[in-house]
Amino acid sequence: MTLTGLGLAVLLAAAVTGVVYAVGLLRADAKLPDDLALALEVGRTRTTRTGNAVDRVGMRWSPMVLRMMGPARIARMRARIDHAGHPYGLTVERYAARRAVYGFLGGVAALALLGSGHWFLALLLLAYAWWWADLGLWLAVRRRRDDIERTLPDFLDVLAVVVSAGLGFRQALERVNSVYTGPWSDEIRVALRQMDVGVSRRDAFDQLRRRNGSDQVGQFVTALQQGEELGAPIARTLLQIATDMRRTEAQNARRRAARMVPRATGVITILLVPATMILLIAGTIIGSQIHFGDLFGSG
Repeated sequence: MTLTGLGLAVLLAAAVTGVVYAVGLLRADAKLPDDLALALEVGRTRTTRTGNAVDRVGMRWSPMVLRMMGPARIARMRARIDHAGHPYGLTVERYAARRAVYGFLGGVAALALLGSGHWFLALLLLAYAWWWADLGLWLAVRRRRDDIERTLPDFLDVLAVVVSAGLGFRQALERVNSVYTGPWSDEIRVALRQMDVGVSRRDAFDQLRRRNGSDQVGQFVTALQQGEELGAPIARTLLQIATDMRRTEAQNARRRAARMVPRATGVITILLVPATMILLIAGTIIGSQIHFGDLFGSG
């Protein structure tokens, strides 16, 4: 096999490996463990499985990668993994293991391609080695945040109805959460378990806010705590929070739609207009049967 063929084979293997395990990362469907300490680290969308082949292969070099990252980077990465919900049991150690494996595969393929003169493909492989693990984590964070923000207003509406029926807030929270699934239900379950072992409601919800990067979760926790301090009825507070969230989401949707207009215009200007002009000019030239040799006085 030539050096070029070897480089392309390594490139294909690395890409397939990354795609398979990134898709697995985003399709995690896990079960909340019984142990509280593990529940705070893992969650329902955070599984207890031992990890995939990439994790097991890279775990040997995980300590080295963690030393290279440093304490500050590890703390930031731990917060990002919390925001992602620890998909497929992802921890900082497993993240470091994946970076080691992807870095090795991308580095070897990049060296092979550089030796054969394919520097552009080598740069792509280096980007793969550096960012592939972060890309899967970033997508998991976005998907989990969107799921929570989509579920939260309806959850609060149902919770307000149950509270209005006469149940206390804690009992109503458990009752409503028992019929919901998904990331938000997992976070509420973790908060309930914290309160079971003596953590105050304020501290449990503060930690819930820190575990999530969603603005709506922060808005919910802040409004709930303010309503508790002021003595406002909980049911009315929950309904107001849900209404405000829907209003905010509608405003955000309008902003996203407004931002899409210039993007669509740019795509049309860059791609569609030149392509249309080329077709018109080519059709005109072909239809007029112009001989360019006679036109320029040659031939």
